[in-house]
Amino acid sequence: MHKSKADTARPADSVRVIKKYPNRRLYDTDTSSYITLAEVKALVMDNERFVVRDAKTNEDLTRSILLQIILEEETAGVPIFTEQVLANIIRFYGHAMQDFMGSYLEKNVQIFMDLQHKMAEQSSGMNPEAWKQFVNTQSPMMQGMMGSYLEQSRSAFTQMQEQMQKNSEQMLAAFGLKR
Repeated sequence: MHKSKADTARPADSVRVIKKYPNRRLYDTDTSSYITLAEVKALVMDNERFVVRDAKTNEDLTRSILLQIILEEETAGVPIFTEQVLANIIRFYGHAMQDFMGSYLEKNVQIFMDLQHKMAEQSSGMNPEAWKQFVNTQSPMMQGMMGSYLEQSRSAFTQMQEQMQKNSEQMLAAFGLKR
């Protein structure tokens, strides 16, 4: 008996599993077929929830695969990160500020994604020329969105500073020192 796609569909809250084999091939358990890194990128672009697991050990390799995709994107086209930004990110590894920096970057990227989503909602149905004019003009709506983004970014930075201060005070108190 042949199963239809509806019969084999995953529940909406489940996570798609991709297995990585020693030969570096990726196997999509949903489609029962091998897929490429470009197809994994398409899953990311489609907001598809997935996990990449080592076929032998079951170790979670998702971060490694996502980093591979970023590496390919950074070397293939117009990179997002300058060498200076990459060097600064590297400097945070092992630094006391590593957790704060990761949290700060995550919050800012999410804020930016939210802004992008709002802009897309506002511009639905616009032709490319109208979109270009919308972005290039300093319309009140665009200024409001950018102002909101900058305010949220500032707020995330302030929260990070406050958390750092609290952690410093707790550490000093643990050593019997007061600020």
